[in-house]
Amino acid sequence: MKLGKAINIAVFVAGLDEEYQNNIISGINEFSRRNNINVSYFAAFGGMIDSRLFDIGEYSIYSLANLKKFDGAILMTNTINDGGMKDEISNRIKESGIPAVVFDCDNISEFYNISIDNTVAMREMVRHVIQEHGAKTINYISGPMSNPEAVERLFAFREVMAENNLPVEEDRIYYGEFRRFDGHDAIEEYMKSGLPLPDAFICANDAMALTAISTLEKYGFCIPLDVIVTGFDYTYSARNYCPALTTVKRPLSKMGAMACGVILDLLNKNTPVYDKLEASCVFTESCGCPAKDEVNSSEFKKNTHIKMENTNANVRKLNILSARLAETESSDEYFEVVREFVDELECEHFALCLTSNWQQRYKRDGSDLTENVFENMTAPLVWKNGNVENIDFFKGEEMFPAELNGGGNINYFLPLHFRNKVLGYYIITNSDFPINSLLCHTFTMTISNSIENLCKISHINKAMEELNRVYVIDPLCNIYNRNGFIKFADEIYKECLAENKTVMLSFIDMDGLKFINDNYGHDEGDFAIKELAHIIRDCCDTNSLCARFGGDEFVIFTKSANEDSQRHLEEKFNALLERQNAIFTRPYKISASIGSIIKTVDDECTLFQLIKEADGVMYEIKKTKKNSRAGVGK
Repeated sequence: MKLGKAINIAVFVAGLDEEYQNNIISGINEFSRRNNINVSYFAAFGGMIDSRLFDIGEYSIYSLANLKKFDGAILMTNTINDGGMKDEISNRIKESGIPAVVFDCDNISEFYNISIDNTVAMREMVRHVIQEHGAKTINYISGPMSNPEAVERLFAFREVMAENNLPVEEDRIYYGEFRRFDGHDAIEEYMKSGLPLPDAFICANDAMALTAISTLEKYGFCIPLDVIVTGFDYTYSARNYCPALTTVKRPLSKMGAMACGVILDLLNKNTPVYDKLEASCVFTESCGCPAKDEVNSSEFKKNTHIKMENTNANVRKLNILSARLAETESSDEYFEVVREFVDELECEHFALCLTSNWQQRYKRDGSDLTENVFENMTAPLVWKNGNVENIDFFKGEEMFPAELNGGGNINYFLPLHFRNKVLGYYIITNSDFPINSLLCHTFTMTISNSIENLCKISHINKAMEELNRVYVIDPLCNIYNRNGFIKFADEIYKECLAENKTVMLSFIDMDGLKFINDNYGHDEGDFAIKELAHIIRDCCDTNSLCARFGGDEFVIFTKSANEDSQRHLEEKFNALLERQNAIFTRPYKISASIGSIIKTVDDECTLFQLIKEADGVMYEIKKTKKNSRAGVGK
């Protein structure tokens, strides 16, 4: 599909649940809605689970973006920790030729860089901790060295330590990924190191700083009396924490809006003119400075309560979703449960898009991501303002299974995968769930894992069907074997017993099989048995079932039978044998003896007694034949 006449921007980002990303995204979204721009976020949660296979599956979403459908791109590649993936995205944007904006990255000349001065603010922060609070031994919790901002902040730290003649101990530097849990891991690693407690932990962002504080407090340390902790970003959580976090205020929302403005300028052939944005330090409780009067405690309490209520409600919804999905055994049941959950997401549009062969892609080693996994797609659930449809097929290059009209739409594309096996993706349009709900990632994983379980159930059911078929079907003759006959004939027999019906049991034994095997080989003997089985199967009508009862022995069971039924069956059987032998090109003829018994079923008669009696009748008929079994075919 074409995205319409409105301007369309693609955004590449990781970690929607981090406040840094939230603030920039809020700026992008506000500007886009105001200017009727469609924005599509291709978002992953890479680097969250500490699993390389998981990250491969997450990053697959970036390959979905068809850049021919977009007028511009915003690269939040500073949130993506995989250096190779960053390069891949950048190279694709370069090849597309569309205007692109990147944040805090001035080493790609083709992209317009919007940056905040990281070094000036970090220098001021480190100087303050050293000169105002007398810190001499400092631990540093860094972001990844693949991130330009992390590099700049660490450089500023080293620079100020050097100007104050303080040593930088490499054992006191922890390299994280800018994620919340890095602060926890950094403190745990420090505690195991045996190093004396530093005077301060300077952190490269607020998310790591806050978890560093909570972990230190669990070990009994008091902030800032025992040790100073500082952050960077001035997030909502940082300024409302206790103690309030000393940090660096950055105009993140302004950066997002500015990125959209740059793309509009470039599309209109105007030269963007924007100054480097400034950051400023906020010194407060966590370094020992007086508290600021910026916090409205009543508003904070109210917002915290609302957030807790929403989180609790969402946790309950997800628990219900997980339990109900675990109960589903068919795809129809599964998608109905998901639809009921989507009804409560407060979005305008939701689409669950799966690879067209998702049910056949059950592999222990995952899928090969060198292929175009999104080439052919299906959308079993497309929800739009309460209306639901199923789209059997669409091309992955269209991205959307159904056209979205107009502008100002905010779309979030999130990957569905099991380890590195790509299952598809889902789209949420015009909803804050992906950025405001801490449970979006959990929801995504729940859907992914349950789809994989659905695939496994499907394969198990198919395997069981095949096992059941093998258990009851003779592989040579493709009719019931002894097990199958006993299972299904016994059901019919009980039915006839309840209704006091007459049944017929016919026992058939092939003549001369030993002669064929001895003279022409066992393969030829198998062929003859198979031909006889075809004839027996052709003799059966809707009231009959047949089976290969032994090596060259067959049975036919018929309900509601009489003497006419017996005569008709035996005449047809002999006629088909004669016709087959007439067109046969083998050096022998197929021959068989058939004996039938008809009885009204009662409690004193069993199915096995009928088989035994029919076998006896057949044996008497065989004895009266002119040719002995050994002589057939001579």
